[in-house]
Amino acid sequence: MTDNVNDTDNAYEAGMRVRREVLGDEHVDRAIERTTEFSQPFQDYITRGAWGSVWSRDELDRRTRSVITLAALTALKCHDELPMHVRAAVHNGLTAAEIGEVLLHTSVYAGAPAGNSAFVIAQRTLADLGEPTARPPADGDGY
Repeated sequence: MTDNVNDTDNAYEAGMRVRREVLGDEHVDRAIERTTEFSQPFQDYITRGAWGSVWSRDELDRRTRSVITLAALTALKCHDELPMHVRAAVHNGLTAAEIGEVLLHTSVYAGAPAGNSAFVIAQRTLADLGEPTARPPADGDGY
């Protein structure tokens, strides 16, 4: 029989390692600093579940996981999560052009309004990262 505490500790440790590798220490440290008694269970859940149990698997590389994540966040209109995962996608090796292709392809299936919002958010994030093909969109900019 497996020791659940040990498995849980391993998932947390693996999750924190992958989370830091993908999102960067600065982002993870900020998230930890903002954790409250109320939000602690959620932080635990995403560290163990998303990062420790899924992102740490070997069957897909991180680049592919970033493509899937960008598509899902665009389709679900998770605007608050997109900048973080655009930065992660760049860190995981996607170019601005490839990110644009992911958003364009997702727009066909998730709808133009979802794609429009994602393009604005991604362009702002890429401009913040110094991407020369992106400029920060003006407030209210859409395509």
